[in-house]
Amino acid sequence: MTDKTILVIGTYDTKDDELAFLADVIRGQGGQVATMDVSVLGDPSNPCDYSKHDVAAEGGSSIEAAIASGNENGAMQIMAAGAALLTARLYAEGKFDGMIVLGGTMGTDLALDVASALPLGVPKYIVSTVAFSPLIPAERLAADTQMILWAGGLYGLNSVCKSSLSQAAGAVLGAARAVQPPDPNKPLIGMMSLGTSALKYVIPLKPALEERGFEVAVFHATGMGGRAFESLAGQGAFACVFDLCTQELGNHVCGSNLSAGADRLTNAGKHGTPQIVAPGCYDLVDIVGWQPMPDKWADHPKHAHNRLLTSIVLNDEERRSVARAHSDQLAQATGPVAMLLPQDGLGEWDRVGADLHNKEGLQQFLAELENTLPDSVQKHRIEGHINDPIFADTALQVFDQWRDRGLVA
Repeated sequence: MTDKTILVIGTYDTKDDELAFLADVIRGQGGQVATMDVSVLGDPSNPCDYSKHDVAAEGGSSIEAAIASGNENGAMQIMAAGAALLTARLYAEGKFDGMIVLGGTMGTDLALDVASALPLGVPKYIVSTVAFSPLIPAERLAADTQMILWAGGLYGLNSVCKSSLSQAAGAVLGAARAVQPPDPNKPLIGMMSLGTSALKYVIPLKPALEERGFEVAVFHATGMGGRAFESLAGQGAFACVFDLCTQELGNHVCGSNLSAGADRLTNAGKHGTPQIVAPGCYDLVDIVGWQPMPDKWADHPKHAHNRLLTSIVLNDEERRSVARAHSDQLAQATGPVAMLLPQDGLGEWDRVGADLHNKEGLQQFLAELENTLPDSVQKHRIEGHINDPIFADTALQVFDQWRDRGLVA
């Protein structure tokens, strides 16, 4: 069976043997292979389907220009731009079904651009010597990128690196055969949340929206979930967003490693997608629990959620700065925005009588948010808590009004 074609990308001048091994494993499992060379200086032992000259030209440049740039960074950026454009075009033309890139830091840098050029549902694998490293920022990862550490593979083939390469080859071919891409004919709603111990609105909202004929994808607001959400929002994947947990914006403002990027709470608005927003769990900043506690948080209350994650409780001034950040981000929106403002709390742990309840801090946050939001944002004060039925009911009322007006389709 040769039903799926995998595009194999790499620097064939330095990693010819490793890339050939990947291709052989894919063919041995019944798949087909197309090859793309992103080298600059050298040449592969055998011609590739898409040469380094093809790659550079696709980006409006040339190998001569890459060499003339005088450094490997400039040269590889020329190749990365061309590889991303060429890969996107080839996929649109139906030339391959899945993509795999092999590399060290240079190849991984290029691979991140290539993966981001492909839509959700296209298998995209990166075999890298720096997989899962802090060198890789969250905002560079496409929503469904898969990575595997290329152990023992810096130079030449051996049984250790073959183990990684063979797994990756089987994984990308298996993914190409098994993947069920999103249905473009069913309108999709993107929703942000945390687990239901903190935020419970997903329980009534998801079935209610599905009854209205929409598919609902709920993203976990712990950095990577928000990054995937923003990536898809920027592609116009959503008919509407229920961005009801914006904690990652506070993470970013306060310098946490668990940021979803500086563009959190902007991409749906820039695309004109209707946004129903609430600052769920705004009062908490999540940090990496197993790392030493930064000095700036020494006098803050904190909660160890598990061995991976610790939550810091913000003081009143920090809450006001987070409120202003919400207003700044939403001011960029070109589509309709509704801000829901529950007056009794924005997370299960800040209810009246709960451990993290801070009436004064909540009031200061809500007041700062109302005072700084642009006039283009609809404000809905809710006399209740974010986990009360009135909150979900209000969100649905806004949604239904927008749908009746044709703003959501």
